[in-house]
Amino acid sequence: MAKRDYYEVLGVGKDADATAIKKAYRKMAIQYHPDKNPGDKTAEDKFKEAAEAYEILSDPDKKARYDRYGHAGVSGHGGGGFGGGGMTMEDIFQQFGDIFGDSGSPFDSFFGGARTRTRTRGQRGSNLRIKVTLTLEEIATGVTKKIKVKKHVTCDQCNGSGAKDSNSVQTCSTCRGAGYVRQVKNTFLGQMQTTVTCPTCNGSGQQVTANCPKCKGDGRMYGEETLDIEIPAGVEEGMQLSLRGKGNSGAQGGPPGDLLINIEEKAHEHLQRDGMNLIHELYLNFADAALGTSVEVPTIDGRVKIKVPAGTQSGKIFRLKGKGLPSVQAYGTGDQLIHVNVWTPKKLNDEEREMLEKLKSMPNFHPQPGKSDKTFFEKMKDYFK
Repeated sequence: MAKRDYYEVLGVGKDADATAIKKAYRKMAIQYHPDKNPGDKTAEDKFKEAAEAYEILSDPDKKARYDRYGHAGVSGHGGGGFGGGGMTMEDIFQQFGDIFGDSGSPFDSFFGGARTRTRTRGQRGSNLRIKVTLTLEEIATGVTKKIKVKKHVTCDQCNGSGAKDSNSVQTCSTCRGAGYVRQVKNTFLGQMQTTVTCPTCNGSGQQVTANCPKCKGDGRMYGEETLDIEIPAGVEEGMQLSLRGKGNSGAQGGPPGDLLINIEEKAHEHLQRDGMNLIHELYLNFADAALGTSVEVPTIDGRVKIKVPAGTQSGKIFRLKGKGLPSVQAYGTGDQLIHVNVWTPKKLNDEEREMLEKLKSMPNFHPQPGKSDKTFFEKMKDYFK
């Protein structure tokens, strides 16, 4: 099922500012919150959909990529793989709990604070950034790249906990396992109570009494992971994709960061890219342009033969429909444009010079542009149609 437009999900226009986007998300999150709709799968799906939309539109960089490339430009956010989706409830409350205030839920006050807080463990791992170079052929069809990434990986001895063994973990003495503590502050309005993450256990509710000997209590080690990265067709130079949870592992059981993939295009020997269109510069000698000929030209799918009519002028553009690149948003395919260049020899021998001297005085060799011969600006206008 195709993803809905993120602006449509939140019910805002594309010109909405950060305040309006946050307000719209909070309204939807309250409407479909699981505390208000227990056991309602439809409400849960809408809650997740709103969170995914807010994750993208609240981040200026992600929003800019989404506005330019659509879902393909930010695919991987909210799920394991491009075009994935699938944010978990834990992801949502960890990332956006503060949108409702310190409690993490707008319904704590409605239900007497009975809702269980989502605990967070350790420190989140940092994001990783890599470059992937693609040929035009790979961009045309999409490709799966097998990449080895050097990064922090979860310790295989303690499974990221940082503890020597299961007996080396105890309930946090500060928060008594809750993961958070309540603070009372005196203000000019009187005493105010807030809830903050426990400073002793960083929200995990547990303390490690003896460190893992392999990772020294960090819960991770420097290593390498081989990833299969699925890159959609139609991506462009400078575009950034991301793979959720494939960055550096978090310390002491914290969530991993993301892997950010920057796209680079490898120059093609015969073709140049202009958005979804491909351009080939075809050089013809004067005789072929005047008499007409058939020539083979390269395309992204292999070589094809085209007919060049007699009297073809330099600057003529032939169009091969559908021989360009697909839209990254699946909105169609571009064309291949063949730009004709009539080659003028730079050096002539005596025989060639004598022949051209005779030809230049003949009537048909005098320039006689007609209405069908377009000006430079008309050609450019057609070129960008």
